[in-house]
Amino acid sequence: MLTPKWYQFLVGVFASLGSLLFGYDLGVIAQVIASQSFITKFNPSDDKIAAVVSVFTGGAFFGAAAAGPMGDRLGRRWTIMIGALVFCLGGALQTGAQALSYLYSGRAIAGLGVGILCMIIPLYQAELAHPSIRGRVTALQQFMLGIGALAAAWISYGTYVGFDPTNDGQWRTSLGIQIVPAVFLAALILLFPESPRWLIDHGKPDLGLQTLAKLHAHGDTTNAWVQAEFQQIQDAVVFEHEHEAKSYAELFQDKSCFRRLFLACALQASVQMTGVSAIQYYSVTIYGLMGIKGDDTLKYQAISSIIALIAQALCILFIDRFGRRWPLIFGNLGNCVTFIIATIMLAKYPPGSNDNQAAAWGFIVVTWVYNFCFSATCGPLSWIIPAEIFDTKTRAKGVSIATMTSFAFNTMIGQVTGPAMKTAGYKFYLLFVICNLTNAIFFWAVLPETAKRPLEEMSKLFRDAPLFVPGIDKKDWAENDLERRVEGFKAKQDGVAHSEVGENPGYGDH
Repeated sequence: MLTPKWYQFLVGVFASLGSLLFGYDLGVIAQVIASQSFITKFNPSDDKIAAVVSVFTGGAFFGAAAAGPMGDRLGRRWTIMIGALVFCLGGALQTGAQALSYLYSGRAIAGLGVGILCMIIPLYQAELAHPSIRGRVTALQQFMLGIGALAAAWISYGTYVGFDPTNDGQWRTSLGIQIVPAVFLAALILLFPESPRWLIDHGKPDLGLQTLAKLHAHGDTTNAWVQAEFQQIQDAVVFEHEHEAKSYAELFQDKSCFRRLFLACALQASVQMTGVSAIQYYSVTIYGLMGIKGDDTLKYQAISSIIALIAQALCILFIDRFGRRWPLIFGNLGNCVTFIIATIMLAKYPPGSNDNQAAAWGFIVVTWVYNFCFSATCGPLSWIIPAEIFDTKTRAKGVSIATMTSFAFNTMIGQVTGPAMKTAGYKFYLLFVICNLTNAIFFWAVLPETAKRPLEEMSKLFRDAPLFVPGIDKKDWAENDLERRVEGFKAKQDGVAHSEVGENPGYGDH
């Protein structure tokens, strides 16, 4: 029989199929617009190609906005199912495209579905998971995104070399394959448990208790941990209904809620400003200078993808041991160092001005080091932290706004990077040197440690803890109300057991 934590982890793995769709779609479109059969059929201009790429993140922005109210009203599972079905529709339109207008609408609709899924999935995972493994379960979002990107690279390669350049199957096949995991997700998600916090918040405490027991104690509703968490969630829900924000406007008016919203949005924006798009920009040019062309570039992109996956796997293994605060700070500092090296190399050996292969190799290795550093820290933490810092009443709304911020900055960086690289060249990289450094300083100053803290205790932390975090006395915040409740329930159960033995001395002989 599976242990409860393995069960929670595997539910999280299945739910994160939605993140795989995001990674796959991001990865596959580059091959599609480069396919000879696609160019022959549509003859797109550069502006039209840019639009094909960018309408996806535009759709995702609105999907994330819609997912907030949907998650609160319909529940987490139904929202995931709707996101997957919307993605299927978008994928079908892209696959069957007879004109660019089909592709635009398909990309926008698929983006809408991805926006819904990227917002709701980490939230659903965080609400199911035990505090001690919550980080590794929500880190699955970034890991599956990486799996999706790697799958897209190899499937694209297969269709690129396997189909004739005049055959539309060269790009339609890779677009059609993305529908398969979405169908599985939509078909099966209702077989998995609903968030117990959503059930209790919506007047279904008995079902919430049964779900907690199924998740944490093989269905034993009398388990001390289950009873303690159930009581803590109920107490928190009652308090939230009376005092906490119930609308988007109140998120900005309530001091504790706004502090968390500001942090979550700052985190998502900061991740886009680490330069994750920009550092890859010169890679293709430098591959060409090194004599790596055509099919061989896939090999080096695949190496980069595998490095990212290894880093994301390490994050899953260790994030609950090392916490959130220091990995994020050191991750940004590591990014900063790689950008300093990359800036110096590009300034001294500009692409195209010489045939210095050693410098080119050096730059490629720096991009790999950056990729590892980003994928082990900033990438996964941008999903982990927003999903765990809000109250049950505000979680869907807060995570929705944070995810919208991510897609807004993603779209902005995507539009700016190309022109900025052409006009400013390596000097554009100085922006990311500065941003990574200021990210590290900012989170050192304002981000409290949230690892292993029960979701219901985040409110007290962000309401009462000083705004300048380094001044916090750790002893004041080490107390865990949930553990105290568990001990209370265990003592009560032991007392009942002893009294039963006292009343019936022969009880222990049978």
